[in-house]
Amino acid sequence: MGGRLPGLKGMALVAATITGALIAASGAIALLAPLGVTHAAPVYLLAVVAVGMRWGTIPAVVTSVAAFLAYDFLFVQPLYTFTVNSPEEWLNLLLLLAVAVAIGRLVALQAEHAEEVAQRAREAQALFGISRALVETRTVEEAAPIVLERLAAAAAMDRIWFGLGATPTEEKTIADTAPGQPLPVPAWQVVLQRSPGNEPARWVRMHVATAMVRRKADRATVHRVRVEASGEALGSVWALRARDEREPDRAETRILSAAADQLGQAIVRDRAGLERTNAEIARRGEALKTALLDSVSHDLRTPLATIRAAAGSMLDESVAWTPADQREAFQAIDTEAERMGRLVRNLLDLSRIEGGALKPELEPCDLEDLVAQVVKRAGAATNKHVRVEGAESLPPVLADQLYLSQVLANLLENAIRHGGQAIRIRASQLPDGLVEISVEDNGPGVSKAALPHLFEKFYQAGPSGEGKRRGMGIGMTVVEGLTRAMHGEVAAGRSDLGGLRVDVRLRPALVPDEAPGPAAAGPAEADVSAPAERTAP
Repeated sequence: MGGRLPGLKGMALVAATITGALIAASGAIALLAPLGVTHAAPVYLLAVVAVGMRWGTIPAVVTSVAAFLAYDFLFVQPLYTFTVNSPEEWLNLLLLLAVAVAIGRLVALQAEHAEEVAQRAREAQALFGISRALVETRTVEEAAPIVLERLAAAAAMDRIWFGLGATPTEEKTIADTAPGQPLPVPAWQVVLQRSPGNEPARWVRMHVATAMVRRKADRATVHRVRVEASGEALGSVWALRARDEREPDRAETRILSAAADQLGQAIVRDRAGLERTNAEIARRGEALKTALLDSVSHDLRTPLATIRAAAGSMLDESVAWTPADQREAFQAIDTEAERMGRLVRNLLDLSRIEGGALKPELEPCDLEDLVAQVVKRAGAATNKHVRVEGAESLPPVLADQLYLSQVLANLLENAIRHGGQAIRIRASQLPDGLVEISVEDNGPGVSKAALPHLFEKFYQAGPSGEGKRRGMGIGMTVVEGLTRAMHGEVAAGRSDLGGLRVDVRLRPALVPDEAPGPAAAGPAEADVSAPAERTAP
């Protein structure tokens, strides 16, 4: 109890304890008298020790005085009076009183110290749990329910809720130990006033105007602890306790105050983290925009320059063009126009991938014809050898023909640009039924550390000093986005040829004469009829 006297019920309990201890001590002395013990007054010290350990200093002093009087009344001649005739008895009584007061005080101090240590340990444990909850969660909103539950147990409160806002009227409740129940409307609230420095905080009772509230004020006391950081009001921690119960003691006040401070610091931390995240997003967005503009301008400028040079030469009437020269110039214009078209398609596909607007039209696609067309278009612009294996013996795959053509074209262009002289397109059916299309080369390949980032936007895995044009770094991103839109998988690894290998895995399509009956039809085989004709993106 720390020396603090409780209410009327508690005072009655203290009086009963003192009376019982004195009666027990008096009975013990009475039992010792027939044994020849004439000076048994120290037995009363046991009563003083017991009361001091249980109730503190003031009850111990009261017990000491009562023991002095009881011993004089019951055991000092003449009996049953407070008269003392013998100087020796006076000395014994005074020594009993002095020793009893001293022992009572020492025992009370020791008990208070032990209680204080135990209370500090409970405070530290409660605050550690609150700090841990704030650290292990990402935001204050996630941590608040855990913090309030532990705070309600540590501060012995019936209900606690936490609101964010500059003023109580502006606060928005983000956590409550009794969610779903209406907030109380008290006639009084007790606000914790914290003084600067080491001055102890104190509770100040304030009347709450309820004229605008039609609901009758609750008969409960609401305690409010302001949540502040650097002088800025951030919100409040509200605690509810039954009106007839005691006010928070010093330990409970310290826990509520420390918890409010930790919540305030956590809010500041969240704000700083959000600002850093926004700054990083803005920085990366600016970097991506710069990279996109640089890459687009570079990739567009080169084919445009080639097309303009070839067209300008063709328009020069002073130059005599042979049919072979004209064909070569037209071929250059067509190749560079195709490169520009692929660049524009990649940009459009990338924007649709990021916007979630891809809606593939899945149909059975014959790999042999599709791969042959892609290889023919790509082979016209290079002298590298492209070998196709296994495509003629595989079943059709369930895919969007335009998307799959774009995927293979991007992979083949990447192999032609960055790989060696030998390029292989190999198709096979895996044991799980998926059809795998692998595009690989015998070039320098990609380092093991770069493989996990190969499909990231604007990522370029080539060596920094390579002399040829490296491109925008979105082709592989488009490959992954289009493949996943067709419910497929894509992966990259080391090729048996020595360079890079990219695997695209798609579901096979059942042709009509192999399709099962309607009862067994799955989602992949539901409808494989040819869709309406559409233009390329």
